[in-house]
Amino acid sequence: MLGLRGKLQLVTERMVLRLPQHGDFRQWSALRRQSEGFLAPWEPTWSNDHLTRRAFTNRVSWAARCLRTDTALPLFLLRKDDDALIGAITLDNIRRGPAQAGSLGYWVGAPFVRQGYMHEAIGAVVHHAFTQMDLSRIEAACLPENAASRGVLERTGFKYEGVAQSYLQINGRWRNHVLYANLRHDRRGRTDAG
Repeated sequence: MLGLRGKLQLVTERMVLRLPQHGDFRQWSALRRQSEGFLAPWEPTWSNDHLTRRAFTNRVSWAARCLRTDTALPLFLLRKDDDALIGAITLDNIRRGPAQAGSLGYWVGAPFVRQGYMHEAIGAVVHHAFTQMDLSRIEAACLPENAASRGVLERTGFKYEGVAQSYLQINGRWRNHVLYANLRHDRRGRTDAG
């Protein structure tokens, strides 16, 4: 759905999901800094300039370019009540043609965990991807021990598909990941994670 000035916005019960903007820098860098210890076990190691304004400016430019080129949908999660930045969700690696697929990644700041925000965000992005972007498959991966991430994926319709060995470098080490997918027309029954 298009919001103010023709920019993409997805609206949930408690949030607005939109592209990052230059004015978000202070809130983003503060939330990332505050949540660093919470996020470090689940994310790639941050570069030395990760929290700088220059790196954030590059992130904003990248997000706008991705929307224009239909290669990714990187969105910030902002609480409606007070415009507080909660986290981010990105539908990335969008593949068109016979695949019609993309990969989902997300993070939530430490003060906002276990409040259902990511459940809302994933639901909104999946709905948008299937109904507006004409995608057929959305993939997601997380560390096997990340029970919170696995749980939110399963509660939002993703089904376990297997394990990818040495899938990503997380916190400086190559790590196996469990793979999930959500299909627009899913005929599979329940799948149990191994």
